[in-house]
Amino acid sequence: MKKTSRFILSIIYVFLATSLPAQQKSNGLKVKDGIITVPLEKSYWQNDSNRVSYKKTQDVQTMHIHPKAGLTRLKDFEFATGTIEFDWQPIDTMFSSFYFRFQSNEASECVYLRTPRAGNPLAMDALQYAPFLKGVNLWDMLAHYQAPANFSKRKWNHIKLVISEKQMQIYLNDQTKPVLWVPQLEGDVSRGTLAFDGESIIANLKVKPGSIEGLANTPGIDPTANDPRYIRHWQLIEPIDFPYGREPKSDDFPKSDNKWISINTERRGLVNLTRLYGVNPNRRLIWLKTKITSDNDQQKWMDFGFSDEVWVLINGRYIYVDKNYYAHPIMKAPFGRCSIENSAINLPLQKGDNEILIGVANSFYGWGIIARLRDLNGITSLGENTL
Repeated sequence: MKKTSRFILSIIYVFLATSLPAQQKSNGLKVKDGIITVPLEKSYWQNDSNRVSYKKTQDVQTMHIHPKAGLTRLKDFEFATGTIEFDWQPIDTMFSSFYFRFQSNEASECVYLRTPRAGNPLAMDALQYAPFLKGVNLWDMLAHYQAPANFSKRKWNHIKLVISEKQMQIYLNDQTKPVLWVPQLEGDVSRGTLAFDGESIIANLKVKPGSIEGLANTPGIDPTANDPRYIRHWQLIEPIDFPYGREPKSDDFPKSDNKWISINTERRGLVNLTRLYGVNPNRRLIWLKTKITSDNDQQKWMDFGFSDEVWVLINGRYIYVDKNYYAHPIMKAPFGRCSIENSAINLPLQKGDNEILIGVANSFYGWGIIARLRDLNGITSLGENTL
C-alpha cells in the first residue's frame, strides 16, 4: 500500500512539474497567492546610465526613469505567459515603452505609448504594439497593431497586459474591455525579462505567471485568410548593398545564375523581409518575383503596400517606381507605413504567364511588400509558381 501511495505521489509530482507555467527564473522573487510583486528597487534593475531613481511617493515605492536613461531591465527574470499589471505615468516627450520577453535589443516584444497623444481619445496611434526582429522595431510594417487610448501624462494610469503564448490583450485605465487586442504576437521570442524605456514613473508592478484569463494560446484568425486575391507565394534573391541615390542599373538586376529562395507571406499578406534580413545601416536592394497567369490580355488593378522604395516590372517592362519614406512629402498613407492602402498599380497582363519582378530597397526600420489584386476575373494562377 505504501509503495502504491509513493508511486501515485511521484506521478502527481511529475505532472505538476511539467504542467506549471514555464517561467523558470524569478530573481529570487516569491509567488504569493499566484502573484509576484516586483520590487522597484535598484538592486533588482539594470540600467547603465545612472539616470534612474527609486523612492517612495505617498508610501508607494516607485521607479523614476529620467530623460536619456536608456533601457532599464529587470535582472535575472524570465516571463513567458501570464498577466502583468502596473501603474504608469508616461511623461516622456515622445514615447514611453514597456518590453516583455526581452532577450536583447535584437529580440523582444514591445508595447508603447505615443505620449503627445495624451488627452486625445481619437488618436489612432496612441497605443502601439511592435516586436523587435533582428534589432528592428517593426512599427512601420504592422500599422494594424495600434489603438486610441485615453491616458494622462501627469496622472497615474493603470495598465494590464494579458499574454498567452501567441496572443495579447491590453487594458488601459478601463479594466472592463481591452483597448488593444493582438491576435498574434509577431516576435521570434517566447520568453524573456521585463524592461522599460522612455521617461516615466512606475509603481505597483505585479506579475501573475501563467494567468491568461482564458485567452487562447493559439493565434487568432488572420482577417485576410479567406481572401484569395492576395499574392502569397514569391521567390527572392539575397540582398545587395545599394548606395543612397542609386537607381537600378543593368548590373543590379537578377542574373541567370542567381539562386532564388521561396518565401510565403505572413499575416495580412505581408512579405516580411525584416524577419529574414534584419537591420543594416546601409541601403540594400532585394529582388522578388512571382507569376500571374491570365486567360486573356487584360488590365488588372493591384493594390500594393511597400517599404521603403520599389521598382516594379512586368514581363521585363517597368510599370511602377515609387518611394514611401516616413516623415517625407513622398510618404504614403498611412503615415509612411507599409499598408495595402499605400498605392495601386494597373498591370498590363498578357494571355498566359506573366512575370512580376519587384526590386525593394530599404535603410529605415522594417521592409517588405503586400500585393492584392482587385478581382480574379480571368486569372487562372496567382503566385502559385514562379517563372
